[in-house]
Amino acid sequence: MGADITYQQEFLASVRDEVWPLLQKDWEEIEHNKEMLPLDPNWDLYELLEEQGNFYIFTARDHGQLIGYFTVIVFPSMHSQKAMLASNDVIYLDKQYRRGSVGLRMFKFAEKCLKEDGHKVLYVTVTERHPIDPLLERLGYQKIETRFEKVL
Repeated sequence: MGADITYQQEFLASVRDEVWPLLQKDWEEIEHNKEMLPLDPNWDLYELLEEQGNFYIFTARDHGQLIGYFTVIVFPSMHSQKAMLASNDVIYLDKQYRRGSVGLRMFKFAEKCLKEDGHKVLYVTVTERHPIDPLLERLGYQKIETRFEKVL
């Protein structure tokens, strides 16, 4: 592990089949309402957002094999008409790569690419089940809100 890890921005259409098994692992690990929210991605919407320049997928690979991804959706702010907000959608890194710097480097790569594209702020949402607060704090993120959920 290390020198053979690469980070890149890819297109969903070219990585969708590789993403699917990791997405299933991710969902199994973090989704707390599996019966209410079955895993059934809206691939068409993701692809439409990507065509519009509003969806990014950043990947981490070991010897070419997909080991993680960081996806971001960009949308207009409802509170500031001229602002576009970048917010992560899903983040996943295979368990065997979670120690060390792979996750940190994947974040830094995504941040660099987003900054180069003119984005000023990146919002990251994490679950209470698997918090990554120490990593986010190390990267300079500040906790700005807490989100609650109630099943109706």
